[in-house]
Amino acid sequence: MAMITDMATVARVTTTSNARQRRRSRFARRSGREWIIRGCGAAALALIGFFEVEFSLSQALRHAPARAAALAPYDGRALGRLAADRSGPTASPVERRRSDQLAMDALRHEPINVAAAAALGLNADATGDPRRARRAFAYAERLSRRDSATQLWAIEDAVGRGDISNALRHYDIALRVKPELGGLLFPVLLGASEDPTIRHALVHTLAAKPSWGEAFVNFAASKISEPRAVATLFRDLRGRGFAIPPAATASLVNALFSAGLFDDAWNYYRLIRNRADRSHSRDPRFRAHLDVPTLFDWTPVNESGVVATIESGVFDFSAPASVGGTMLQQIQVLPPGGYVLRGKSSNIDQPAAARPYWALACHDGRELGRVEVPSSTSGGEGHFGGTFRVPPDCPVQTLILVARASDAISGLSGQINQAALIPAR
Repeated sequence: MAMITDMATVARVTTTSNARQRRRSRFARRSGREWIIRGCGAAALALIGFFEVEFSLSQALRHAPARAAALAPYDGRALGRLAADRSGPTASPVERRRSDQLAMDALRHEPINVAAAAALGLNADATGDPRRARRAFAYAERLSRRDSATQLWAIEDAVGRGDISNALRHYDIALRVKPELGGLLFPVLLGASEDPTIRHALVHTLAAKPSWGEAFVNFAASKISEPRAVATLFRDLRGRGFAIPPAATASLVNALFSAGLFDDAWNYYRLIRNRADRSHSRDPRFRAHLDVPTLFDWTPVNESGVVATIESGVFDFSAPASVGGTMLQQIQVLPPGGYVLRGKSSNIDQPAAARPYWALACHDGRELGRVEVPSSTSGGEGHFGGTFRVPPDCPVQTLILVARASDAISGLSGQINQAALIPAR
């Protein structure tokens, strides 16, 4: 056994010795030239690794362009970003000259550098050389349409030359590639749309259904300083087949109404509800299924614990004990005269003093009368009716369903199946 162990040990030593001799023999056969080549290769790899690390650092320092350019002065992108940084609106003449030098260096390293081309354009424009600015920005746009500075300058340049069509083309490009620019461009575009010539061109652009069109329309409806101008824009868009979102329509109608433009609000409402008649209430059987109602539609009021919904042709309501108030309302613009309210309820079983009632009130708060809703188990099977008279000095009214506070532990609940306000005969 010991002999076997000694033999194994001798074999391992012999194998190791032979391997060392082979390596020494191989190294001895290599020429000096081969060693030089191998050494240069290793040095080159090390140098490449150094530059790769430097380049990676310069890319990582995108928000510190000066440091990035110092780390990698051969990197066209880093130089282009620094050139752009030095071409801002507050740049001094010295900074702009330095920016031009950096931009030219960047383009020599990387001829497709959009930031560098745009920096040359901004500097030329700032120093009063519009022809050179146009050449630089035209080159930048050929390289890429995604550069915000290029598109914004093109918009300003086109507006300055009175070229509305070209300005809107650049608006379209900018908003397609960077929708977040809407926060900057939408207010300007909306304000400009009050000009009939610009509005006509804008409608033509929006009729093509660009990706930003609906967002702009929703913005216009929510930021209304001059609702009549927005109403005109929306009418023109509807005429070109642009579908105005329901939320935007409701916002516009309500804004017109809130501005005291009652007739304008009603007239625009009739564009979307072409069967609406100002002498009648709307949707007597609760079948409209509107996700976003306007003030002229039935509007459930859920406040103070009241639960009010319109579903499957029924207005359903419930109110906790001792809670009262408006549950349902609809704005009216009834001409002066007499009117009749007729309808039908179900599942209302309360004492007379706790049953809901309908009221018609003027916009200034005057109440024009009430119509009681009877118990559904009474002989009238839930049918109700009553009359109102609208005076000449009451151009706007609100039809409301009001809950009286109930002493019942279960509170108040029930349904309205029909409700129609029509002229008296």
